[in-house]
Amino acid sequence: MTDHTPPTPHAAAAPDNPTSTEANVYDMTVSPGRARLLNVLALIGLAVSAVAGFLTEPPTLWGLLPIVLYAALALLGMEINVATVVALLSGVLILQPTPVAFGKLMGDGMADSITMIGLIIMLGAGVGEVLLATGVATTIVHAVMRVMGDKNPIAVIYGLMLAPLILVAGLGTLAGALAISAPILLPIAARLGYTRSATAAMLFLGGCAGLALAPFAGSNVAIMDAAGAGYLDYLIHGAGPLAILSLALGPFVVKFIQKRTEGIPEEQYEASLREVDEVEAPKHARRATVVFVVVLLASVIYATIASAGTSFPLVALPAIGIAVGLAGRLSVPEIAKLIYRGAAKLVSIFVLFWLLAGLFIIIEKLAPFEIILKTYETSLSATSPFVFAIIVALIGWVGIPGATAAQVVLLHKVFGPLSEAIGVPMPTWIVVLLFASKTDTYGPFPNGNMIGAMGLAQSKNLRNMLITGWMVLIPATLMYLILAFFQTR
Repeated sequence: MTDHTPPTPHAAAAPDNPTSTEANVYDMTVSPGRARLLNVLALIGLAVSAVAGFLTEPPTLWGLLPIVLYAALALLGMEINVATVVALLSGVLILQPTPVAFGKLMGDGMADSITMIGLIIMLGAGVGEVLLATGVATTIVHAVMRVMGDKNPIAVIYGLMLAPLILVAGLGTLAGALAISAPILLPIAARLGYTRSATAAMLFLGGCAGLALAPFAGSNVAIMDAAGAGYLDYLIHGAGPLAILSLALGPFVVKFIQKRTEGIPEEQYEASLREVDEVEAPKHARRATVVFVVVLLASVIYATIASAGTSFPLVALPAIGIAVGLAGRLSVPEIAKLIYRGAAKLVSIFVLFWLLAGLFIIIEKLAPFEIILKTYETSLSATSPFVFAIIVALIGWVGIPGATAAQVVLLHKVFGPLSEAIGVPMPTWIVVLLFASKTDTYGPFPNGNMIGAMGLAQSKNLRNMLITGWMVLIPATLMYLILAFFQTR
């Protein structure tokens, strides 16, 4: 990648107008030459997809083409929604469903967990409007600034990473926890001069570390069940090292992204957001803040006890918004308007996640990973435990992001009996399943968690988010490789 100049987003809607929204929060412009290259690459990809559709039938390795095409277009700067549409069309051309079948497929995508993440992000933005209107955001910003200060950049970065880490670990969902914490953390980051990309990096790294630690996250429960391990074993051998590595690398990654983006006007937050902590809080802000903290803690405790899944924020977020609004002496119609206004700003994110859900369903039907599994299954029995662990981890790594629990179940179902026969120890199997289900969140391709963190941080540069993920992915891979080597000796 020789061109390090990030694509230039269109100017945002005027921040002083609370009713103005952007049609697309990921709207971006590129140079004419780059645009022509992107168009040619998209057309070539679609043409190859059409030919592959006539020559092959599922399962087929051509099912990997939409993912590769999507990553290439996004890395080169194509607007994310457009790149997703191109990848979706690529999958359609290969699968060749009837119009009725395609309509049913997209209908199924509307109920998919990926689309649910987009809805959760929208609701989080709506709750953010309530937090701003009631003065909760201002009150919390004042408190956090007093504790953190602004003299030690490392302490500030850790503060902005630990807040989403704790929320994600408690709720067990990245999207919902980031949606709750982002409205509070963004004014702090803006006030201290962090760019949108650097803020997205802090939310993403802190949130991903929390997701690895979450005791009741679906994929983590699946790993413990498959490996026959308790949470302490899971923490010591798998999640703990990843969380520690993410926190250790966090300041260096954030500083790198900050240096890469500072001075770029489109990377700066609007003045109204930077001045949130300078605005006097409304009369009932303190009481609303207490209610916010109590309801939030109650939600986290309930989610933990009930082992609530990704869908829980669909109930928790509106409940938090309503409770905070009433405590702030807002009427029900006013609360509804605020939630709607905040959510409406991120409609494009909801559409994006719906398109991603459709893309992932098509790839699942094309079943390229089924061929990969069958190809390797018969030749793995003669390998050593270390080599076997590496191969299975890599096979899982190319799985589809957004279905981590299903990935764990599938990998254990296919390779679990063979791993026992070969003698793969329990700690290593934890590492294998964790690597297979978690590291694709860090890369190498774009995924919903990256895009969700970007949207909540108001960042539009996917390239910087991919770099953030890679800067953790590479050392994490080396770390787990070393752990697996010594565990299988």
